[in-house]
Amino acid sequence: MRQTFYKYQGTGNDFVMIDNRQQTFDKNNTKLIASLCDRRFGIGADGLILLENHNTLNFKMVYYNADGNQSSMCGNGGRCLVAFAKQLGVIKNKAVFEAIDGLHHATINGDIVKLQMQNVDVIEKHKQHVFLDTGSPHHVQFENQIDGFDIKTKGAKIRYGAPYNKAGSNVNFVKKISNAAFKVRTYERGVEDETLSCGTGVTAVALAMHYIGETEKNLITLQTQGGDLQVSFKEENGVYNNVWLIGPAKLVFQGKI
Repeated sequence: MRQTFYKYQGTGNDFVMIDNRQQTFDKNNTKLIASLCDRRFGIGADGLILLENHNTLNFKMVYYNADGNQSSMCGNGGRCLVAFAKQLGVIKNKAVFEAIDGLHHATINGDIVKLQMQNVDVIEKHKQHVFLDTGSPHHVQFENQIDGFDIKTKGAKIRYGAPYNKAGSNVNFVKKISNAAFKVRTYERGVEDETLSCGTGVTAVALAMHYIGETEKNLITLQTQGGDLQVSFKEENGVYNNVWLIGPAKLVFQGKI
């Protein structure tokens, strides 16, 4: 049976989207998922996302990394799925959906999707880095030579090294541009390479920079290789809530497999 797919991207973070409300896609076929995400022999993407029915919410998000394995939350993927849901007529301008890390609210206006992320109440400040979980685990550290270093090698060393080891962490390298703007490059586990942007990653960077006192702003612009994203939040007694990831999500093309 031929399956229609859609390719979406959010600041260069790209995804294969499939409407699986009729449960026609083989979710256990990791080799198929990896082959569809392959940039030379498949469609090419950082991950694959299934839109599925939910008993009480607008829809359910099922996310797979490019290696074919189901993974933790993907912020840009969630934003792209909201745009996909609108295209399918599942929603109009607002959505509430379930992902692996819980419920998410979202709004869409033109190409701009605002996605509410989970609250964060634990941030670990270490000597050389900050660690926090924004739906996915993120290591955040400064990098002055952010435009000209081997992110794949350096990122992999941190991702596989202690204390993360096999389970791993995403790794974000940050350079401060201004009090309300930071440049970010992210090595993503599961992709095992740099992605042009990472939604949970820029969210982690924004919260981490506020937490360690690099900014007092609560609306922060994150410059990625694929474009700019914004993160807004409130902080109360050490808890970051009302966290929103804001940016474009666009259809690239569709086809059949």
